[in-house]
Amino acid sequence: MSLVALRNLTKTYHAGTVPVEALRGLDFDMEEGEFVAVMGRSGSGKTTLLNIVGCVEKPTSGRYLLAGEEVAQLNDDQRSVLRLRRIGFVFQSYNLLPGMSAIDNVLLPTVYSGIPDAPQRAQEALARVGLDGRGHHLPSQLSGGEQQRVAIARALINSPSIILADEPTGNLDTRRGQEVLTLFQDLHREGITIVLVTHEQQVAQHAQRIVRLMDGRVVTDRRVDQPLDAAAVLAQMVAESEDAI
Repeated sequence: MSLVALRNLTKTYHAGTVPVEALRGLDFDMEEGEFVAVMGRSGSGKTTLLNIVGCVEKPTSGRYLLAGEEVAQLNDDQRSVLRLRRIGFVFQSYNLLPGMSAIDNVLLPTVYSGIPDAPQRAQEALARVGLDGRGHHLPSQLSGGEQQRVAIARALINSPSIILADEPTGNLDTRRGQEVLTLFQDLHREGITIVLVTHEQQVAQHAQRIVRLMDGRVVTDRRVDQPLDAAAVLAQMVAESEDAI
């Protein structure tokens, strides 16, 4: 059974009286434990797909099954519960609250989930992404790469089975981007399913599979024979920078 199964999925928005079809009969399957990159031009439906898989939006028509559970017809409250229980989000712009410390940002999803040992789990999540000891820093006191790590720790706090990442390296330089990709590959090796939206082919090559959208449909879906090893790429970049000194 697929972890994610989408069948003939459509999503139509309205700009005034004009209907805009973001998804047009899209079919998509993903197995548990996969690392999938989703590509496509602006307006191809990438973010809409991510929001529907992430239970943020409801499709106009079609079916969505998550681990065999029918999701498409759930109401807002039911989708929110499912999202908190199963899904973690990571965004390009980090979406951290500037007046809150790193650990308090990580704790935000637990406000609604009622985890009794939330502070300890937040500390563990920060340590897991390499930020042990940085929990009391404000976002403004952290680098872009560190802020993205906080966002990933926040996505991990409820022990999700799937992480959805929307352009997570888009605001980072190449080296910091490789650090984040290394972390995603590590999480994938631990068994977490990852869907990563990107415009960059080289970023997509770190995944096991690349799905390309056009006009709200899947136009190509291929396996990556040898995904790039982000840790190896990062190590090479560090060595080259040290040689240049």
